[in-house]
This record gives sequence, C-alpha cells and structure tokens, in this order.
Amino acid sequence: MDGGSDLAAELKDGALAGSGAQAVERALRLLSLVGRGADRGTTLGEVVADSGLNKPTARRLLMALIRARLVEQDEVSRRYFLGGELYVLGQLASRRHGLLDMAGESLRRLSAVSADTSFLSMRRDDYAVCLQREEGTHPVRTHALLAGDQHPLGVGAGSLAMLSALPDAEVEAVLERIEPALGARYPAYSLALLRADVARTRTSGFALNPGHVVASSWGIGRAIRFPDGRLAGALSIAAIDSRLRPERQVELAALIGEEVARVEARLARLFAAQASPDPNVRPVERARATRGSPARA
Repeated sequence: MDGGSDLAAELKDGALAGSGAQAVERALRLLSLVGRGADRGTTLGEVVADSGLNKPTARRLLMALIRARLVEQDEVSRRYFLGGELYVLGQLASRRHGLLDMAGESLRRLSAVSADTSFLSMRRDDYAVCLQREEGTHPVRTHALLAGDQHPLGVGAGSLAMLSALPDAEVEAVLERIEPALGARYPAYSLALLRADVARTRTSGFALNPGHVVASSWGIGRAIRFPDGRLAGALSIAAIDSRLRPERQVELAALIGEEVARVEARLARLFAAQASPDPNVRPVERARATRGSPARA
C-alpha cells in the first residue's frame, strides 16, 4: 500500500497528537465516522463535530487516510467516503467473520416468504450497521434502512433486538453513551423509551419498531448469537405500518426465529470446524462446508 508510509509519517507528527498511539486512535476514530456516512458520504464539518477534533487536525488525518486509500473524497461534493483499500481488507476479513455469508440464504428466504424487505445487521461499538438489505416483492416498500446505514443501538428493530440481547449493565452503559446522539438526531427516542422497549423485547421474544424512525415504516427483529452466547447480529423485516398489524407481527417474529435458528446452527458448525480442523481442508473450504447442509429451525 503506497500510502502506508505517508500515513505512518502523519500519525507520528507531534503536532497532531501527544503520542503516535493517540494519533492512531484518532485516525481510526475518523475512519469509523466516515463509515457511518455510508453511500451519502460525510462532510468535514460532521467529522469535526462528532470527533471533537479541531478542523486542521481532522483535515490532516483525513488526508493521511486518503493517501493510504482508506478514505476517498468526492471531487464535486467534497464529501468523504470509505476507500477501495477497505474493500480489499473486508474481503480478507470476511473469510474469518462471515456473518453475511452465513445469513444470505436466510435473508432471501425471509423476503420471499414475507414479500417484505429483510435486513442483516451487526453491532459496531454503540451502533448497529446494516450489512445487507434484501428486497421483497410487495410493491410498496420502506426505504428507512439501506445497506451501510448506522443507527445507535436500540434505534430500529434489528438494532433494538441487539441492544436487548446485551447484559443489563452493558445496556445501561450503551444508553449513557448514545444519549447525546439521541437528543441530536432521533427526537422520537429517549432513554426511558429505549428501556421500556428493551423490557418489552425480552418479554415478547422479538423487537418491534412501531415507526419511531420513519412514521410509516415498522419493523420486527430478533438477535443472532454465536455458540458461546455472545451477540453476533440480528435479522429483521420492515414493512409499511398497514402490513404489520398485531397478528402478523407474531407470524413474522416466528418466521424470523426460524431463520435465526438456521444461522446460529451454521455458526455452530463453523466454530466446531475451526476448533478441531481437518489439516487437509483449508479454512475457506471449511466455511463453505458449513453452508452445505441446511439446519433445522
């Protein structure tokens, strides 16, 4: 990576930070902020506001990330986007962290059976990021969530399912950290509402978003767990409010539950294969093998 030496030199610049480690942390923080912009991009002003850095420092770090091809800047809009090098790194990482690969079949089945749009999400710090959106066949669709979009944990059905799957102490820690973002960008939400939503999700077994993000867009979600019980992500379905009456909520929650069980079974087989691998089988082939036989719901 030709820009790597430039990035390293920039991060060592004492004018940017008191130590190289601190500069690295700041650069990675900016990379994460740019990623939240997804397809719409992120402005320098947004990066400065969210990072707490002054404008010259944020700009210099972004330029270093651009030289390393980790960030790109649109020549017309001047917005920042994730760079092509991250796609390459992501492909390499997917061999080990292949949640999307494990859940792709389930997403297609959810949208085919429900005729509505389904989503796969995962946790990223205090946020939920949409990894994949699978369109259904119903002519009226919701566009409240696109691949790459990020919301604070608890905002949206899949996001709420993930927040509700965390231990109580961690839920409270997350809520404390996201409170400023809720007040600034999500007026329909409050900590009291999210606490009530978490309690309701745990009681019913599924998360429900009754149009809190976009009034006409409702959603239902359930969390996915790794074999050791840790949170892996969430599957969810979104539709216009008229298609998510109480009786259908139960029906779709059960459908999502079946697919969550399938994904968790695939993850269990993958983890078991990695724990005692056949030395004659490469890791990618082991991952493919876990997708070969369908799991019972």
